[in-house]
Amino acid sequence: MPLPPALVSTDLPGADAKRSGKVRDVYEYGDRLLIVATDRLSTFDVVLPTGIPGKGKILTALSLYWFDKTRHLAPNHLITTDLSEYPFDTTLYEEQLEGRSMLCRRATVLPVECVVRGYLAGSAWKAYQKDGEYCGINLPPGLVESAKLPEPVFTPTTKAAHGHDVPITMERMAYFVGGTRAELMRELSLTIYGFAAAHVEERGFILCDTKFEFGMIGDELMLVDEILTPDASRYWDKEKYEPGRSQEAFDKQYVRDYLEATGWDKEPPAPALPDEVVKRTIEIYRAAEERITGSTSV
Repeated sequence: MPLPPALVSTDLPGADAKRSGKVRDVYEYGDRLLIVATDRLSTFDVVLPTGIPGKGKILTALSLYWFDKTRHLAPNHLITTDLSEYPFDTTLYEEQLEGRSMLCRRATVLPVECVVRGYLAGSAWKAYQKDGEYCGINLPPGLVESAKLPEPVFTPTTKAAHGHDVPITMERMAYFVGGTRAELMRELSLTIYGFAAAHVEERGFILCDTKFEFGMIGDELMLVDEILTPDASRYWDKEKYEPGRSQEAFDKQYVRDYLEATGWDKEPPAPALPDEVVKRTIEIYRAAEERITGSTSV
């Protein structure tokens, strides 16, 4: 199903190439990339036909916030968001680019998503109920839904351009990226998760889980794409947290829950979202941004 024009960004001058991900459009300018966050929404690895107005700006603002906060832990690919420093005259494109674009160093993205889980939820909870383990990690018996794990666990997945990401073991990850690099990605992911979890706890959030992507520029490993946004993380309200049930989430879990209730089989095409679901979703994203950063971009 083609996306409505409002959900895609425009062609930009001078780009060597353009490619579209699930929620971002990427323009290549030599050794730099211009990444534009659209208002598209992907759930269960399927892009929905309905967008969330302003979501791209919120994702960009949160990524910028976290790139700055974590730069002492890991390098990242961000160069600037100043339109005057972009590799073309942006005068005609300010509306499409302001607040939702980043000029970044071009990296070779590694084919693994680095997921860290501090709590038992989502696909990990489903797998635990069946096998008592996830991604080759044996978890303690007797855990309930949303239980805090004894310590955060690293549960990587494949990175699929289309279709569903698949959980993998560390051994399988090492096959894709090399053993030494896999260990470093694991270490950095756990470190950043720990830092972010402590940071948002002071703001009344629990960081249930999140995912990171890494790329290589020469021999340097660095964070790429987005970081710690509601699209890539589960944020829970600390005051309302109660193990043994699903939690009130400040991320796209609200949309996941709605879609599962429709009986959709999680294969394309996805159903359209009603207006009330769109409205509530943007309220959730805006609340997450405001609580974490202290301001809102939409």
